[in-house]
Amino acid sequence: MTRSVQTPACARPSAPVSTGSGRPAGPEAAVEALLDAVRAGRAHQVPELLEPLDAAARRKALGRLKALRSEVRAWDGKRWDEAGRVRRALYVAGAGCHTDAAATAAWLGGRDLAGWDPRHDALVLSVVADRDAAWMADVAERLAGRRAVAESGYELIHGLVVRSGCPVPATDGYVLGWTRRITGGKLLQRLREDPQTPVLVAHALAMGETPDRLARPVGPEAPAHWPTAITALVAEGVLDRAGVMDQCVSRLLRGGRARDLRFPLEVLRLLAPTGEELRERVPDWVGMAADAPSPVAGYAQEVLAGLAAAGALPAGALAEMTGAVLFRTEKKLVRAQLALVGRVLARDPGAAGELLPAVAEAFGHEDTGVQERALKLVGRYLSAVDAEVRGELAEAAGLLGPAHRRAAAEVFGDALAEAVTGPYEEILPPVPGPEPVAPAASTVAELVEELVEEDLMEDPVAFERAFDGLVRHAHRDRAAVVEAVREAFPKASWETVHRFAHHTHGIHVVLAALLGAVERSVIDVHRAEVPGRDSCAHEGLSGILDARLWEAAALIGTDELPFPLATPTLRTGGIDPLVLVERLRAYRDAGVEPAPVDLAQALVRVLRADPAAGRAAGEAAALGTAAGLRLAAWLRDEDALGATVRFFPRGDRRSSGEGWLIDRIVVGFGERAVVREEFPAAFHWLGGTLRETPRRCCHWIDHRAQWAPVLPADREVLAACLLPAMAHSVDGDQRGATEPLTGLAEAGGPVGRAVHLALAFGLGCVDADDRLRAVDALLVLASRGELNGRALGTELAWLVAEGSLKPNRLTDALRTASATGAYGTVWTVLEAMLPELLGAEKPVRGLGEMLAVAADCVERCGARGGLAGLEGVASARGSSQLVVQAGRLLNALGQGADQPLAETA
Repeated sequence: MTRSVQTPACARPSAPVSTGSGRPAGPEAAVEALLDAVRAGRAHQVPELLEPLDAAARRKALGRLKALRSEVRAWDGKRWDEAGRVRRALYVAGAGCHTDAAATAAWLGGRDLAGWDPRHDALVLSVVADRDAAWMADVAERLAGRRAVAESGYELIHGLVVRSGCPVPATDGYVLGWTRRITGGKLLQRLREDPQTPVLVAHALAMGETPDRLARPVGPEAPAHWPTAITALVAEGVLDRAGVMDQCVSRLLRGGRARDLRFPLEVLRLLAPTGEELRERVPDWVGMAADAPSPVAGYAQEVLAGLAAAGALPAGALAEMTGAVLFRTEKKLVRAQLALVGRVLARDPGAAGELLPAVAEAFGHEDTGVQERALKLVGRYLSAVDAEVRGELAEAAGLLGPAHRRAAAEVFGDALAEAVTGPYEEILPPVPGPEPVAPAASTVAELVEELVEEDLMEDPVAFERAFDGLVRHAHRDRAAVVEAVREAFPKASWETVHRFAHHTHGIHVVLAALLGAVERSVIDVHRAEVPGRDSCAHEGLSGILDARLWEAAALIGTDELPFPLATPTLRTGGIDPLVLVERLRAYRDAGVEPAPVDLAQALVRVLRADPAAGRAAGEAAALGTAAGLRLAAWLRDEDALGATVRFFPRGDRRSSGEGWLIDRIVVGFGERAVVREEFPAAFHWLGGTLRETPRRCCHWIDHRAQWAPVLPADREVLAACLLPAMAHSVDGDQRGATEPLTGLAEAGGPVGRAVHLALAFGLGCVDADDRLRAVDALLVLASRGELNGRALGTELAWLVAEGSLKPNRLTDALRTASATGAYGTVWTVLEAMLPELLGAEKPVRGLGEMLAVAADCVERCGARGGLAGLEGVASARGSSQLVVQAGRLLNALGQGADQPLAETA
């Protein structure tokens, strides 16, 4: 992009300006008049006051405007309204004084100036009205390229586009602003009259994140329904039908969230493609059926089914589609696909040679009901295939579960390969080895590269390395670090910390203190903060991190903090006890007393169960320092920290809400005098100072990724802290609550009720990704021999029975875990859980699916024995999923008559 620089035509040599006394005034007075108006926030007067200024006067005024802008940034919140008026005037005046297009766009797009009031965009257009078309187009293009600026500044950019005659800037931000401006009761009329419509509709259909106004679930009859309006424009010829259809198909093939695909899918449905249009895009429909989210895949399946019914779908395409769809997890799609293939084969048995190998993909499906349907379909048309295909199908039948071996033998006879027999072997992930943390950056330049990462606080290891490097380099050469930080970070970063000093802002508060941008009194206030008795455990965990950062802010660059003691040696957050001894030795040799919070965090992180802990305790005591003696005592204390968990029954008046799980959890931390007496105030909650009562909070949002590394040696305590957040993700629609579970599984310390409850909540989370993380944690604990499957099953039983966990979510998680090869582990959990659910007075919804997972586990691992309540369910009349799967499980356990499964209703 070339830079456009232009002197405004109106910036002629300044004419004398008349003052109130009637005496002529020169350029100085004109500049002062402009600055007075801006400082007073009179934006509407700015265009008139700019007219008499020549180029030199505008350059002079611009310098004064920049200084005023910096001044306004530093104003406190009490002058918020005044600052807003001044910024609006600055917005207009700066646009009129800049001559370079890039500089003008940067001024207009400044976060402190842009978006204050669209009405002032007209004033900006008036002060740049005499610039040439190329200059206006340059500014418009630059502004349109910045999403947030383009959305809020749509009117300004549109005005520049119209005046310059440049091409419509099809960017996400410009389209967002356009849709906000044009959506309403007269949507169709506005779209029809707007010459931008063809270009911007095409871009809107292609956007990865559909604009809100296009994604709103309003009915087709609503006047603001975009798909209906677009379909009408296609019918009128305003929009090209083939182009719109291609854009919709292309967007659906790219995939994404269901919310973002709703708009192109509705447009496509309303366009009602003709048979010829559908046939032209068969590969696209097959691709959607294979990989797209369920609603889109369902539509593609409908389209292909219609083509198949009309005889317009080649057998090869149907086979490709079938193999892909049968690999999906949605049972509705899978069953519909098997039914579709059945209808095609009923009409054309000769296609069996191409279609049945695709159907055999379902032999390995996780649902035994799907396996059974596929086997029956293959058996029905097996006679229509040649010997080679028959052999392929018989080989694929080896994927069928043990429950279908007899039926498969009846279908394939001698061609069925003998099942490989041998002792069952549990497949668990390898035990994670210790992962050391890399040393801190060796140069200031490398350090700054780490500090500027936007998501630094979301990666505990990266944060600890950067924090360690910052402290070390600031101690060695404070001036060099200060200079590098000033160059790398905008001044606004420190102004934000100064204005909102009641927040920590992560590592930025330490950087701001290093640069002198935070007053010492503010730092001292935060260092003295103490969690109250009614604080939650989340505040306690985040408060420890905050205390470390404020302490570092006070000591950074001084001899009192040469390097952090609490930097982890392992990625879990743990510290090798011998390494901590050496760090304390270095402090002793340098004559430095450890910072209180830094030392406390180091003690909490040191791995007391490490084989070298005994030796480290002796060496620590031999240091002859108070810190060494504290470390020695801490390493020898087997019960340094502790936590308890209990629940109030539903309806108990002591609950803090209406009976939800989160309202009934009571987490307590054991009385620990050493923590309350020797540790800083930020750690006292770990010594039992919090009130034991259920409480709701929103603090689980803050620093969540940083929680696990705070307590890497005491996972029962950490798990107790996590439980309220985990319960929130079970009761509500929160996401990401299980992120600390990986660290919990790999942490040190005993595994008790709190850990198993955290796993239970994680397995029952609303979000599938949360459940997957819980499955990973379960498998890691199992591989380390630390999972008590029966204890976990017992907790899951009462949580499901009382309705706190949804059985379908739990079943999905346990099926995922078993599919990795951990059938014995999952069965141990289910064996402890199922009796209570089988004996429930009211049938547990979804129990049939859970029994199917249990039966699969038993069939695979070969477990035998009885299960209380199972025989009664299995002997009930009917062919529901519950009854069928209960009978299957009973047979697998060797307790029932070995009969083939009935087709479930």
